[in-house]
Amino acid sequence: MSCLTIQLISYSFAWTDSAILFAGYTIYACVALFWRSLEDSGYPTLALIVDFVFFFLSATSNASYSYWVSSVFYAYVLIVAVMLHTWWKAVVVAAGAIILAYVVPSLHAEVLRPGLISAGILGCVVAIQREYLEERLSNASRQTVLYRYDAEKARETERQRIAADFHDGPLQSFISFQMRLEIIRKLLLRDVGSATEELLQLQELCKNQVNELRSFVRSMRPVDVEGSLNATLRRVVEQFQKDSGIPSSFVSAEFLEPSEPEVSLELLQIVREALYNVQKHSSATRVAVSIAKSDKALEITVEDNGSGFPFSGKYSLDELELLRLGPMSIKRRVRTLGGDLTLDSRPGQGAGLKIRLAT
Repeated sequence: MSCLTIQLISYSFAWTDSAILFAGYTIYACVALFWRSLEDSGYPTLALIVDFVFFFLSATSNASYSYWVSSVFYAYVLIVAVMLHTWWKAVVVAAGAIILAYVVPSLHAEVLRPGLISAGILGCVVAIQREYLEERLSNASRQTVLYRYDAEKARETERQRIAADFHDGPLQSFISFQMRLEIIRKLLLRDVGSATEELLQLQELCKNQVNELRSFVRSMRPVDVEGSLNATLRRVVEQFQKDSGIPSSFVSAEFLEPSEPEVSLELLQIVREALYNVQKHSSATRVAVSIAKSDKALEITVEDNGSGFPFSGKYSLDELELLRLGPMSIKRRVRTLGGDLTLDSRPGQGAGLKIRLAT
């Protein structure tokens, strides 16, 4: 509109070819600005072509002000190509402008060439960098979605594990508790002595169930790493021995502490779950936990002399997942940390769990 006004004033409002050109482009620009539905019908590419044609016409014009009009308009066309189109369109725009500057005779060709070349190279570099950053952003967005899915899947798995633990433990005990209460009620009518003995046994069962529930609740609480991983692991083992009554030992050798606190928390939770499984399923009379450094890796071992797993042999993490054996929650945590797991089961003699994590 500014160019149209200058053109009309310069020629006493006579409609020259340049004035008609500026008027036509002004009308087109207003339509393109307000008619947004054009974007749904391939408008951006068509608009880029029209803008480039107008740049070419203004650059080859003999008007005294065509130099700065073509310069500014070339900058506009290049910015549009860089920001709204793919990198190869920006390259085509820059290459086309440079070729025209050398092929088509123009009054200002010698002056425009350095600016066309330097701006074109810069625009191509920016366009390629923009697409590279957009691709990285897109990949990051996809990774975020995958992480959210994995987190939701982990929460669902944890909920299922808790539900299964409650079903196999407290719920069955309460059902048994209810049945034995009914037996005691009937015995009270016939044999008070037998009813009293049964009541004492039921009291002992209730005490054991309370201890098991306390251990379960404690295993579900978040772990606080106070001090080093070594000291916190020692406290976990000591607390386990106090709660379960199972003699437990902890051996620590020199090792490199994980640099991220989240890794230490996951390792502590793995050990707590392993000890809880020992207390609940193994009937062990001895548990040994150790942590040490081996070949630039951190090794944590949990061994017991209980009943072991239903299967026999030594299995890696991949083999356990393929055969669907072993504790699911521990396997998931080890996989999340990028570590290795070895499970050695000796039915009737005990089991050993070894976790290796690169430091």
